[in-house]
Amino acid sequence: MIAATAWLLLGVAGLILVPRLPAISKPVFLLGALVGVLVGATALGFLGAPAETAVLVIGLPDLPFHLRLDNLTAIFTLILGFASAGISLYATGYFHSGHDRPSGLLCLEYHLFLGSMLMVLLADDAYAFMVAWELMALSSYFLVTTDHAIPEIRRAGFLYLLMAHVGAVSLLLCFGVLQGGHGAYTFAYMRQAQMTPYWASIAFLLALFGFGAKAGLVPVHVWLPEAHPAAPSPVSALMSGIMLKTAIYGLLRVTFDLLHLQISWWGSLTLALGLITALYGVIFAAVQSDMKRLLAWSSIENIGIILAGFGLTVIFSADGKGMLAALALTATLYHAVNHAFFKGLLFVGTGSVLHATGTRQMGGLGGLIRTMPWTAWLTLIGALAIAGLPPLNGFVSEWLLLQAFLLTPGLHQNYLNMVIPVAAASVALAAALAAYVMVKFYGVVFLGQPRDPSLKDAHEAGWLQRLGMIWLALGCILLGLLPTQFIGWMAPTVKQLTGQSLVNDGSWLMLAPVNAERASYSPLIFLAVVLVALALTFLFVRKVYHGRVRRADPWDCGFPEQTPRMQDSAEGFGQPIRQIFQAFMRVERETPTPFDRTPHYHGASVDKIWTLLYLPIARVAGWLSEQAGRLQHGRIQWYLIYSFATLIFLLVFTQ
Repeated sequence: MIAATAWLLLGVAGLILVPRLPAISKPVFLLGALVGVLVGATALGFLGAPAETAVLVIGLPDLPFHLRLDNLTAIFTLILGFASAGISLYATGYFHSGHDRPSGLLCLEYHLFLGSMLMVLLADDAYAFMVAWELMALSSYFLVTTDHAIPEIRRAGFLYLLMAHVGAVSLLLCFGVLQGGHGAYTFAYMRQAQMTPYWASIAFLLALFGFGAKAGLVPVHVWLPEAHPAAPSPVSALMSGIMLKTAIYGLLRVTFDLLHLQISWWGSLTLALGLITALYGVIFAAVQSDMKRLLAWSSIENIGIILAGFGLTVIFSADGKGMLAALALTATLYHAVNHAFFKGLLFVGTGSVLHATGTRQMGGLGGLIRTMPWTAWLTLIGALAIAGLPPLNGFVSEWLLLQAFLLTPGLHQNYLNMVIPVAAASVALAAALAAYVMVKFYGVVFLGQPRDPSLKDAHEAGWLQRLGMIWLALGCILLGLLPTQFIGWMAPTVKQLTGQSLVNDGSWLMLAPVNAERASYSPLIFLAVVLVALALTFLFVRKVYHGRVRRADPWDCGFPEQTPRMQDSAEGFGQPIRQIFQAFMRVERETPTPFDRTPHYHGASVDKIWTLLYLPIARVAGWLSEQAGRLQHGRIQWYLIYSFATLIFLLVFTQ
């Protein structure tokens, strides 16, 4: 609560002081990063300790705020604290370079967003949770619409706010079911309530829809590819890396803490939706030519993987297989932490490119590794991590999740024994496509030759922005090299939710989730082997073949010179995926004729869920609004007639 208050006070200080002293915004963001470090360190030190509770008399009369810090809260608070520290450090330089100057209102919205996310994690009653949840939605909405003069950004903000409130209504109904109409709104009462499987299932489905709308679960994902590109890059990093995890936290809190039972089909449903979300997200990420839109779709893919792990945890827990449930939950939590760091790093790296070049379109970029080496190499760490390559952090969580799938024994439900191998193959396919997407992203933006002559003047990110990226890159590296240490920190959280914790059968150097004979992984040994192989290769080439190589110009297929037009474009890179999965999207193409003097090629892949589901709903809503508007004639006699007719109706039908 002290940290949430500190962030709020920093926001208020920025609101008051920045209009008078613009330079004061830099210390405000720096202090915000320091608060994030303290929040993360406090959460790390708390893991394994007994739960602590508090009551704050700041709500309505007889409705105080109940707060609780336990191991589940601590692990997500750790994500919030350490990831936001790097993003805030980056934001300190980002909002002071180029034309983006932070206003006092932006300082308030930014730190209010951080404080509200912390309050969501600490809330121990439905009232405090919903207040913090709505505050988080509103503050992030205003951050998304920072450049509200652009119509597309206003539309993206409206869609985000609409979906956020639809999800909030579902959560209100969920808490109403959990409290059973007895007026008790605290989570402590809900934990003690014994619900029938029917009503427990209703509560779970409402929670899945409400939190799924915030997380970007298909088919309630449509706001995410619009809102994340519209927001400033540090805000996109906060939303993708941290805010989406509050939905995962809420789903875990309801399913494993507030509900006293888990049912197998809950896990089957979530597993199926998670896999659909992962594949759907990575397919659309592969065909994007906008950097931030590509990363937004990639976030949908990673949320799908996290929800698949959550669904597998529910299946194992309902089947009485505690150790496998602990393994699946460990993989789920690990990937949630990993995603905060590597996706935050990729978004802020994209922000540096946007600031330096003025464009998000990959078709106009290329060769930036020469003019922006810091950004290029740090972004490469994030790209390798999200692609799931060892020894970085993305590999650890995906490897653990695949172990949970592959080590599954016979389950009581026969259909699950058939579905689980297919689900494992789907996770592997999503991981492979994610690597394909990152090859496209990094190769088109940073490698090759500049596609625009002005890119030769692109400037490197400032030193504060580099420090923020270094912080997030270190998180990717340390989480990849020291998995046994972090799994040990997560053990109290896993035990709180599943009743068991993952016991490593290897040493601190070796990760063996079941036993060393079945499967093991040592990132430090892997890294040492890679470094030795690279060193030997370098020495062999330099010492043995040095002087024997004859240098000559390469054969260039008969062309007199190679130009950037010969490089693979973002559109060309995604063309095979577009052809294979064209059934899932509506492809719009604009091609020139042979007689065009200035030919222009354009292609777009439109989400079919948007056109088949949401556009008809929007048309029906518009038609109903138009019909309702006809009742408003602006004449007092008509309104009196409406009131009189209503009174007659009530007198007749309320006898």
